[in-house]
Amino acid sequence: MRLAKYLSHCGVCSRRQASRLIEAAEVTVNGRPANHIDHVTDADDVIVSGRPVSGPAPKKLYAYHKPVGIDCKLRPDDASSLIHYLPPGERVYPIGRLDKDSRGLLLLTNDGELCNRLIHPDHHQEKEYRVVVDRPFDAQFCAQMRAGVPVDGVMTQPCRVEPVTADTFTIILKQGLNRQIRKMARYCGYRVVDLYRVRIANLHLDAQALPPGHYQAIALTQLELLEKEK
Repeated sequence: MRLAKYLSHCGVCSRRQASRLIEAAEVTVNGRPANHIDHVTDADDVIVSGRPVSGPAPKKLYAYHKPVGIDCKLRPDDASSLIHYLPPGERVYPIGRLDKDSRGLLLLTNDGELCNRLIHPDHHQEKEYRVVVDRPFDAQFCAQMRAGVPVDGVMTQPCRVEPVTADTFTIILKQGLNRQIRKMARYCGYRVVDLYRVRIANLHLDAQALPPGHYQAIALTQLELLEKEK
């Protein structure tokens, strides 16, 4: 199995993060620095950041109610990093990110294939947010957001936007550009003051059952993913 896929399969990290670790010379295979083209099996001695990889782990999935102020980057030297709030004894990582100023549902897993199916743009999994902006908006704002706006040099895909109150709307995306909703709103002349993710695929956040800062195990069978679009 290709090394990055193997690390993902073993629950070490996502394939993308595995590639970064290999590039940073944090991975060795049988005592030598790893290469991206390496293929390995459970019989090989694979070490990541000084820790041996012991083979595939049982697949885990957690729902986490991320508060504002938690950074999804896993940095041990950062007190605000999510790494300090993960389930104890579990080697899981976030599926995608919520920026530090945002809150709501975040999924944690050690299943690299599941992570890929949820974050890769080809799979188009829905994510729903409740958003508050700094002043009342009108129908033109909703229409513009639905149709797509330029973000970082690309047009955002059409999406669903529904007003809730004068300054609050829900938005359902199948995209995951960096700080996408904030940048979309800014392009339309508004500033996001609260961004709350309430759903990923078919999993809804129940804030009463799962208060901010808490997590709960989710059976993999509970997650229903859209099939990849042809």
